[in-house]
Amino acid sequence: MVTRAASRPAELRRHNLSLLLTQIHTHGVLSRVELGQMSGLNRSTVGGLVSELCLLGLVSENVPMGSERVGRPSHLVGPRPDGPYAVAVEVDADHVISAAVRLGGEVAARIDHNLAASAIDPDTVADLIARDLAPLAAAMPPGAWPIGVGVSIPGTVRRTDGTIDQAPNLNWRDEPFASRLAVRLEDQLPVHLGNDADLGALAEQLRGAARSSGNLLYLSGKIGVGGGLVVDGRQLAGSGGFAGEIGHMVLDPAGPPCHCGSAGCLESFVGDAALLRFAGRTGTPGRASLATLMADARDGDQPALDGIRTAARWLGLGIANVVNLLNPEIVIAGGSFADILELARPEIEQELDRHAMTAARSMVELRVPDLGSDSSLLGAAELSFQALLQDPVAASSARQVAG
Repeated sequence: MVTRAASRPAELRRHNLSLLLTQIHTHGVLSRVELGQMSGLNRSTVGGLVSELCLLGLVSENVPMGSERVGRPSHLVGPRPDGPYAVAVEVDADHVISAAVRLGGEVAARIDHNLAASAIDPDTVADLIARDLAPLAAAMPPGAWPIGVGVSIPGTVRRTDGTIDQAPNLNWRDEPFASRLAVRLEDQLPVHLGNDADLGALAEQLRGAARSSGNLLYLSGKIGVGGGLVVDGRQLAGSGGFAGEIGHMVLDPAGPPCHCGSAGCLESFVGDAALLRFAGRTGTPGRASLATLMADARDGDQPALDGIRTAARWLGLGIANVVNLLNPEIVIAGGSFADILELARPEIEQELDRHAMTAARSMVELRVPDLGSDSSLLGAAELSFQALLQDPVAASSARQVAG
């Protein structure tokens, strides 16, 4: 009992350090007064905790100059530019993006690789990510240090061991990608994997279009289609972590075949390949072909607009099904769906009005991501920040030991 009692002050201090660092990570630069108001801690306690976070190399503080306010100005506390950063990676069927993301969610450096489908194999992607770490580090200020690698994957991921159960558009199945990448990194950094739509929902809830919302759906529209769900303030993962595969919700069993092995999935009606097909185009699905399609639609190309409107009606039907099932308050249309929402919102809204239950329909709002195309990338960074935010002292100590 004596040992336990003696440890409580240290445990409480670590908890309070975590509380303050999380507020700074979420909200950016804050004054000591604001930190006290958000945390409920008194002025002297906040001052001591901020000093410790500074000594740990996590934040910096300064006194604003030229303030017109009477009295002593409050110190401003924010993430250190030369502090910790997460290596965030987005893997998709035609590209890999690696980025250095600072505390506070700022993308400080990024490397964007366009890849042919034949190059999206696990070994090639793992090698590519490992090679990106050095130029990302070189782009950061001296003293900045990586805390981990978070990877966004367009497929189902077992969080327990980082195995990708199925990523149809990558052609990966039962792929132990986390351990494959860890070998390349010689176990110097922890590796975390997550589903792209789940990570998009995480980032948009933390600092984007659904900030602090307790019930939301993030839809990821790319070559594949995914859904990230937050219900009653908690991300819906399912018993194996595979919940949210909205792209493989069957809308028409007699519909087009899907990469997953089924037919008539939502993805086969609203994914990038479907958009090109509805517009009468034969190009390879991917970022370049979709950007051209959307640009043509904005310029008034009628077949492009007609194709987008056709996909929009199917998208509205899919959203209606989720609205009836889970009653979200916000649906965020990410990826190509943001363009569809811009160009064909009436078609989506009409299907939603037609097929969603009246009460649930009246509560839901359709939005585009505040974080643009970086939602999943920033969500991947959060996977690496979790340990640091939970225990800043332990994470910083681990850095010193590794160094």
